[in-house]
Amino acid sequence: MPPTDLAPHARWQLEVCNACRYCESYCAVFPALERRRAFTAADLQYLANLCHDCRACYYACMYAPPHEFAVNLPRLLSEARRQTYASYPPPRLLARAAQRGFGFAAAAAALGLLVFLALVALSGDPARVFAAHDGPGAFYAVVPYLAMAVPALLLTLFGLAALARGVVSFSRDTSGSPRNLLEPRALAEAAWEALSLRYLRGGEAGGCFYPGERVSRARRVLHMLVFWGFVAAFVATLAAFVQQDLLGWLPPYPLLSVPVLLGSAGGLALILGTSGLLVLQARSDPAPADRAHRALNAAFLVELDAVAITGMLLLALRDTPAMGTLLLVHLAAIVALYVTAPYTRFAHAAYRFAALLQNRVESRQQR
Repeated sequence: MPPTDLAPHARWQLEVCNACRYCESYCAVFPALERRRAFTAADLQYLANLCHDCRACYYACMYAPPHEFAVNLPRLLSEARRQTYASYPPPRLLARAAQRGFGFAAAAAALGLLVFLALVALSGDPARVFAAHDGPGAFYAVVPYLAMAVPALLLTLFGLAALARGVVSFSRDTSGSPRNLLEPRALAEAAWEALSLRYLRGGEAGGCFYPGERVSRARRVLHMLVFWGFVAAFVATLAAFVQQDLLGWLPPYPLLSVPVLLGSAGGLALILGTSGLLVLQARSDPAPADRAHRALNAAFLVELDAVAITGMLLLALRDTPAMGTLLLVHLAAIVALYVTAPYTRFAHAAYRFAALLQNRVESRQQR
C-alpha cells in the first residue's frame, strides 16, 4: 500500500493551491481539492489519478518556479500516479520491478521469446520457423495452438486479477465507502467523462498545454487513436475467436474478413497514436513532469507500438518465409505488454475511472 503519511512538501503544495483557487474551473482536481480541508496520502493518490496532466494549471500558476513557493502540481501528481502503479497491484515485488520501464519490458520480451522457441523446438522440427506456410492453420504450423492459447489465457487472467485487486484497494483507500461507487448515474457520468477525455481539454482553453506552453488538441486526438485502436483490436480478437472456436474456420483469414479489417484498423490507429504520443513526449516541457514517470510512460508506448507494428508486419508477410520469425517476435511483444500491464501506464485507465467515479459521487453528495 502507499505511504500512510503525506510528505510535508506535498501537503504544502496542496494547501497553497487550495488557498489560491485560481485554477478551480480548469478540471475536476481543483473542486475535489476544495472539498478537503486537510490532506492524507490517500487524498493525494485520488487527486493524482483524477488529473489528466493537461498542465493548464502549471502555466497559469503565479507560484510556479522560479517563484520561491515552487508550486508544481503536475509533477507532484505525476509522482503520485507512478506510486499508484507500484503500490496497489500485487505481487508487490513484480510491481516494483516493472517500474524499471524499458529494462523490465525487454527482459519480459526476451523470456517470452525463449519460452516460445523452446515450445517450437519441443513440438517438431525448429526449421519450420523459416519456411513459408499457407492455408488454414498456417500459424499453428509454426507454433501449436495450445502453445499460443494457454500462455495468453494465463497472462490475461493474471493481469486482470492483479489490476482488479489494485483498483479495489485504491477505491477502498480513496472513497472510504466503495458501495457508493455503484450508483448508476455516477457510473454513467464517469464513463462519459472517461470515454470523451473531457479533462484533456485544458479547462476553457480548448486543449492541453502539451507539449509546451501553447494550447494543442494533438494529445487528445492521439489518445483517442490509441483507445479506439485498442478497442478495435480487441473486438477483432473476439471475432477471430468466434470464427475459429465456434465456427471452425482456422486462420489466417481473408483480407476482407471481420478480424482482418478490424485488426488492421486497430493496428494502424495504435501505431499512429503511440508513435505520435512518443514524439509529443520527446518534445514536451520536462519541468512539470516526473522524470521516472516519463520513462515508464515511454516504455509502455514502445511496448504497445511494438505489438501493433509486428502485428501489421505479420499480416503483410504471412505468406512468406518471414512469417514464422515475425510470429515469434509478435508473441514475445505481447508477453511483455501483458506482464507489465497492471503495473504501468496501461493501468491508468482503470485507476482514472475509479477516481472520476469517486469525483461524481462526491459532487452529487455536495449538492
